[in-house]
Amino acid sequence: MKPTTNITFSSLFLALLPIASLRMSFCSGSTYVSCLESEREALLKFKQDLNDPLNRLVSWNISEGDYCKWAGVICHNTTGHVLQLLLGNPYEMSKLGGKINPSLLELKHLNYLDLSGNNFEGIEIPKFLGSMGKLRYLNLSTAGFVGRIPHQIGNLSNLQYLDLHGNFGNYAETLSWLSSLSSLNHIDLSCVNLDKVSDWLLAINSLPSLKVLKLAICQLHYFPSLSVSSDNLSSLTTVDLSDNPLGTSVMPWVFGLSDHLVFLDLSLNNFHGPIPRGLGNLTSLRYLDLSANNFSSTIPEWFFSRFGGLEFLSLWSNLLQGPFSSSVGNLTSIQTLDLSFNNLEGKIPTSFGRLCKLRSVFLSHTNMNQEISEILNIFSTCILDGLEVFEMTECQLFGHLTDQIRLLKNLKTFSLSNNFISGPIPLSLGQLSSLDSVNLSNNTLFGSLFEIHFAKLSKLKSFDVSQNSLSLNVSPDWIPPFQLKELNLESCNLVGNRFPSWLLSQKSLLDLDISNSRIQDTIPDEFWESSSQLYSLNFSNNRIGGEIPNLSKATHLQYLDLSSNNFYGPLPPVSSNELYGIDLSKNSFSGSISQFLCHRLKESKELEILDLGENILSGEMPDCWMTFQSLEVLNLGNNNFTGNLPLSMGTLSSLQSLHLQKNTLFGKIPESFKNCTQLLALNIADNQFSGNVPAWIGESFSRIIILILRSNKFDGHFPTEFCLLSSLQIIDLASNNLSEGIPRCISDLSAMATTNYPVYNNIAYSTNFRISIEKTSLVMKGRNVEYSSILNLVRTIDLSQNNFSGRIPAEVTKLLALQSLNWSHNHFTGRFPENIGAMRSLESIDFSYNKLYGEIPQSTSSLTFLNHLNLSYNNLSGKIPLSTQLQSFDASCFLGNDNLCGSPLSKNCTENVSVPQVENGDEDDEEVNWFVVSMALGFVVGFWCVICPLIVNRRWRYMYSHFLEDIGEKVSNFRIKYSPFF
Repeated sequence: MKPTTNITFSSLFLALLPIASLRMSFCSGSTYVSCLESEREALLKFKQDLNDPLNRLVSWNISEGDYCKWAGVICHNTTGHVLQLLLGNPYEMSKLGGKINPSLLELKHLNYLDLSGNNFEGIEIPKFLGSMGKLRYLNLSTAGFVGRIPHQIGNLSNLQYLDLHGNFGNYAETLSWLSSLSSLNHIDLSCVNLDKVSDWLLAINSLPSLKVLKLAICQLHYFPSLSVSSDNLSSLTTVDLSDNPLGTSVMPWVFGLSDHLVFLDLSLNNFHGPIPRGLGNLTSLRYLDLSANNFSSTIPEWFFSRFGGLEFLSLWSNLLQGPFSSSVGNLTSIQTLDLSFNNLEGKIPTSFGRLCKLRSVFLSHTNMNQEISEILNIFSTCILDGLEVFEMTECQLFGHLTDQIRLLKNLKTFSLSNNFISGPIPLSLGQLSSLDSVNLSNNTLFGSLFEIHFAKLSKLKSFDVSQNSLSLNVSPDWIPPFQLKELNLESCNLVGNRFPSWLLSQKSLLDLDISNSRIQDTIPDEFWESSSQLYSLNFSNNRIGGEIPNLSKATHLQYLDLSSNNFYGPLPPVSSNELYGIDLSKNSFSGSISQFLCHRLKESKELEILDLGENILSGEMPDCWMTFQSLEVLNLGNNNFTGNLPLSMGTLSSLQSLHLQKNTLFGKIPESFKNCTQLLALNIADNQFSGNVPAWIGESFSRIIILILRSNKFDGHFPTEFCLLSSLQIIDLASNNLSEGIPRCISDLSAMATTNYPVYNNIAYSTNFRISIEKTSLVMKGRNVEYSSILNLVRTIDLSQNNFSGRIPAEVTKLLALQSLNWSHNHFTGRFPENIGAMRSLESIDFSYNKLYGEIPQSTSSLTFLNHLNLSYNNLSGKIPLSTQLQSFDASCFLGNDNLCGSPLSKNCTENVSVPQVENGDEDDEEVNWFVVSMALGFVVGFWCVICPLIVNRRWRYMYSHFLEDIGEKVSNFRIKYSPFF
């Protein structure tokens, strides 16, 4: 038996020896995972060229002999060869960068390479990747690559998965190389620029194994004029062509796709017309996104019947109209339904109650005009119990929120903002333990919110009940169960008028708005110390006092609004290079602003809105504006600034709104301001600026809408260049020393000349963080009025209290959209504009304290909107025209015109009224002397009646010549005969 055993053992040893030798040829070291030195060296060289800020690859070192244990390295279990590199990065701060070393070519068995989510900014995708023939998976998405996609990728004949999406710097001029990737089943080139690619569809059609096609945001616009069959794409299950300007041309190709297609995204493609019936061929769809197009008409009935298997449907932001169809109940598999931002109207049909799998419903910005409790009744128990997202903002909903909401046990997002929902908020809200976000803003809710309203809301992250009539009534020592990221209590009454101390427990707040909440308190230092994570802070319109501490530690702060409070002291230092908007207006901040603005001069600032108006700030304007190149809105009005404007303010090339009114600034407007070509509003009223009104304003500020230069010391004339300002709606040059006449080209001010001129919803400035609405104080109808939301509708010219002279140009009556015309306290002469009745939009006229004469034109009676009139202290005469408007004014509106008569004056027009003498020959300019005209005309006619026949007829010339000779001879004889008498 023993020999047999030895033979058996020897045989087994001999059998295993080749395998052991084979292992030794591949590996070294004591374990089977000790791998080839060449692959180790390749990985170390690869790491050497990478930037690794957080040491993600710290395990990649020589001391760790087994590289198969290195982070992101996957090896073959038997051979130890590197098969996969999983270096994708899901986190913002741990991105790899640098270069990609060609040493990867030494990894000859590598079949899976993932470098997604990193930051290789500025380098191209390496061409050598096309030589890694074993690759089956290549993911370079969102990794910051730039330049042309190398066609060498087409050499990867084994490639099954290719993802290059999110590299906005990549582009291609052809996709013909795709045709070689016959094994490809997944391709994602989203965000790659394919603007010049004309063969993309032909290349795609040559991939018979393709299952997933994603070409979103690729600037595709070319589609072959010849029909391209989609028969080769029988395996296709997912198509994403969203956000391309393809239009309807791609539709026929889509209609022919396999009935295996389950995912189709055609959003943002500029489709128009009705939803095409051909889509009904794709009956296997489970995901369909047609959002953000221009589909119009009603949603066809077949749409709901053909897509019974849909789980996701978005028709968001189209032009669809008509009532909600009862056929929507056929979508019994639907989980997400988005019909928001359309022109749909009418009540939700009861068939909605059959959508028992519904998890998310978006119906915002549709006109339901329905009671909220009725909708909750239609959403049967099977819906309410599973519903997670409920969004119906701006739907004309009304009625009370009832205790029905207790059934929404799995609800995460609840948004009913901008409706007419009234009454108190039910206590059962506090039992919805899954709630993540609540938005009930801009309704007519009233009553109190107690601690019980939040009892089980431990997952709550966002809470917005702003613009209601609610009160928050919680105890001072309340500790909420949640950690909010967003809180908006604007216009809510915080009971006790104290700063809500429970906010100190909220360590995750990013966006906080407790404006207009009746707080009369100071802010605890603890709050300022713990606010470093805040992005947006709004305490405006309260009565909060005290000084603001150093905010430079709030490094994430992007928007700060402390306006309309009682803060005082110097402006707080802030980390202004991170801020987009600062509003500290309407407080009592004092001192200079130089330290506030001019620290860190070498750092460019991102600030877009700076409002320091209505404080008691003083000193000269700092000269460091060159670091604020993003500034769009600047308000330093209503302070005590003095001195000249610094030249560096002219470097604000992005500036759209500039307010410097009511300071003591002086000197001339620097010519460097010519660079501020984006200005829409300029207000420098109530200062001491001098010199001529700059004519270059008319050339450089071509977009300007509001120009207010009143109450300064400007002299010279009204620049004719102002006639170039076609967008100008408000011009105020009152209370200066301007003289001479008004140019006739004033009729070229297009925005005042036509009522069809496009108007803005608001004169507003859209910044990165939020919209800033233009606010301007105007002197209208003798009163100072602040306009904001309706400022876009105002059209006015105010030239009062200057030294203008000459006639009021008749061309001014072509400004048909003008509402207010104040040219009082000047030296205008001549007659009242005869055609003023054409200015039907006029609401206010003030021509008082001038030298106008003659009658008030009868056309004035057509000004039916006129509600303010002052023609006092001129030389007007005759009868005041009869109209409902003119007789409604007080007699004081016509004082100082001794020769006017008729209602509302007491002077009766039957009395003799003397006609005033015309001064300085002005009447000659206005009246035609017909006697002189007729004499001149008679002379011309008589002269040519005699001369023309003599020129034409030779015989008549001969007879006329002899006639004159006879007369001359007789006169000569007469003088000789009677010469003694001469």
